[in-house]
Amino acid sequence: MDAIIELNESLDTATFYGLNNRNMLCLKDQHPDVRVLARGYEIKVTGSENSIHKFEQSIRQCEAFCIQHNALSEVQILQILHGEQPAPQHTANLILHGVGGKMITARSLNQKRLVDAYLDHDLLFAVGPAGSGKTYTAIALAVRALKNKEIKRIILSRPAVEAGEKLGFLPGDMRDKIDPYLQPLYDALQDMIPQNKLEEYMEKGIIQIAPLAFMRGRTLSDAVVILDEAQNTTMAQLKMFLTRLGLNGKMIVTGDLTQVDLPMSQKSGLRDAMERFKDIEGIACVNFTDKDIVRHPLVKEIVKAYNKEIAKEDEKV
Repeated sequence: MDAIIELNESLDTATFYGLNNRNMLCLKDQHPDVRVLARGYEIKVTGSENSIHKFEQSIRQCEAFCIQHNALSEVQILQILHGEQPAPQHTANLILHGVGGKMITARSLNQKRLVDAYLDHDLLFAVGPAGSGKTYTAIALAVRALKNKEIKRIILSRPAVEAGEKLGFLPGDMRDKIDPYLQPLYDALQDMIPQNKLEEYMEKGIIQIAPLAFMRGRTLSDAVVILDEAQNTTMAQLKMFLTRLGLNGKMIVTGDLTQVDLPMSQKSGLRDAMERFKDIEGIACVNFTDKDIVRHPLVKEIVKAYNKEIAKEDEKV
């Protein structure tokens, strides 16, 4: 008889099947009484009813492990099928498993504070210097919530504020013009979601990346909504964004108040919000410092040097 086994759509099939289908060959070797043809999220199995049932049990065990850890090897398959528990990876401060089983973790004290604050707050501000992992951690929290089916979509936004170049002079259509501003968000997502799955999510609108102006008039329910580079919003823009929050929604606003690209006459909406909301229950603020920087070691020294100059300027005012 023939049967079709439908795999869970949250599964990364490249990881599940293994390089050159080695994982499937390993599973097949453990079930010599069946013939198998695997393609995408469907596995066609031919054999007796009993042999197909046993093969599907093995598939489901390996599938569950792969979804949980985003990793699967031949050794782990054999351990699973022999009733053993594959050796757990070190999971301190783990947020989720990314592409290829990469562990996405909170790598600093304030990244951990942001992860903890997310559990009890629907609006969070993460403010601090470049390279401190504010945006990356926020996106990891959103992807984890999507994978756990806590939300239905992720919405990522940035204000399209020019730093030296005008959008109108950049080549291409509107998407070509705004993509450079949104590229850091794509980069983080590509670490956490396999490319084919990411493309599918974006085509279906499950993950949306758009400039801040596209948020007007929307109600953002059942979603984690992230606003990056919020220091470059005006007070009116940030008010517009924050009032989009809908039922079963969470918002994370990130920014660096030392890198404001607005005209001198305009107050940063992020700075205003930090002052305005500091005593409101249900809103959390995590202040990142140069101690949280996880890029090249020189980035920390660069930030320190600029901060000294900013402090001197503040003393003159």
